[in-house]
Amino acid sequence: MVKAEVGMSMLYCLGEPFEGMVEKIPEPKTEYIEIVDEGLHVLDKQRVAVLKDVGKSYGLKYTVHAPFAGVNIALQSKPLLNASLKRLKESILFAAMLDCQVWIFHPGMRTGISSFYPGEDWTTNMESVRMLFRFAKDNGVNAALENVMDPFVIRSIEDFKRFYIEIDEPIGLVLDTGHANLTGELQSFLTELPDKIVHVHAHDNLGKCDLSKGDLHLGIGHGNIDWKKTTDLLKKASYSGIVMIESVEHIQESVQRLKQLLG
Repeated sequence: MVKAEVGMSMLYCLGEPFEGMVEKIPEPKTEYIEIVDEGLHVLDKQRVAVLKDVGKSYGLKYTVHAPFAGVNIALQSKPLLNASLKRLKESILFAAMLDCQVWIFHPGMRTGISSFYPGEDWTTNMESVRMLFRFAKDNGVNAALENVMDPFVIRSIEDFKRFYIEIDEPIGLVLDTGHANLTGELQSFLTELPDKIVHVHAHDNLGKCDLSKGDLHLGIGHGNIDWKKTTDLLKKASYSGIVMIESVEHIQESVQRLKQLLG
């Protein structure tokens, strides 16, 4: 019987220096660790070497979350778009050096001028996704696209259905439970696109009932997601990838709870 593995994203200590984050890597007691290539934890050759040493010492495997602050792969400004793509390509190369399992990135976003150019955001986003996926593949990295919310170009289940009709590359879906809960589509993603899911970000929030509080990244069971139903649907889909906890609180508790539910 196939079984999903539980991992831990280091997002919860993104505000700490890189060295402090590295010291906490062994704490969750999981085999899979997700590094966020952002903020104080931006990757470079020296940091990749440090992470590889830690990984070797503890028998760890890494995934990498691409940069996202200020990055937009649907921009109509070519110089700004090229800057975003350059940053993401650099991240892919570091992910390759880290022998990462999956490199996760976000679709592009609409901007204040999007209404003047109907459809152009979608077209540019598709071109960028295709290019990044191929660049990653050429460098031995498996790139996958995460579901997000407004103002992103691809966010709803219908957007992703259209995306998979139009894309000509076998790019996987990173199901973010918190994002899907905020749009009220978590069950839809699990039942309508289960064969596309290659990676899962697991965290909790209060969903559509309190959108004002947004994407809280709560511990597992500290929001209103039905985790028993969610993990049952993952099992039904024979999902055997990583369920990467992306909570910023109740870390050890979240690891144990998901291990029990998926066991």
